[in-house]
Amino acid sequence: MTLSRPAPGAASGDPSTWVVCLCAAWCGVCRDYRAVFDGLAAERPNARFLWVDVEDEEDLVGDLDVDTFPTLLVGQGGAARFLGPLLPQPGVLARLLDSLREPGGAPVQADAQPLLERIMAAHGPQAA
Repeated sequence: MTLSRPAPGAASGDPSTWVVCLCAAWCGVCRDYRAVFDGLAAERPNARFLWVDVEDEEDLVGDLDVDTFPTLLVGQGGAARFLGPLLPQPGVLARLLDSLREPGGAPVQADAQPLLERIMAAHGPQAA
């Protein structure tokens, strides 16, 4: 079973903001976190939320070694703004997204931008 599907609210979301959860179907933490992720997606229809199973879509994930779940990728305006593990607790992702509204910020790891571009190409409107 693939978990790579838009979260609720994603279809009407703004394609310039992507919130991608990189998880695995076998991961109990991921299964529990899915409700939190989907809930935030419903609250923020101006972002595109996507759940990607790193094993089902290993070609898409590429050489990125995801060893801590959940790992989040956030892109805004086509630029990767965050890539890393996140505490699977309500409110943590919301605070991260709010903090990324500010311009600038620390650079993300080098493989974040190519990963975002692959995900946008695979799951953008033309891929549906």
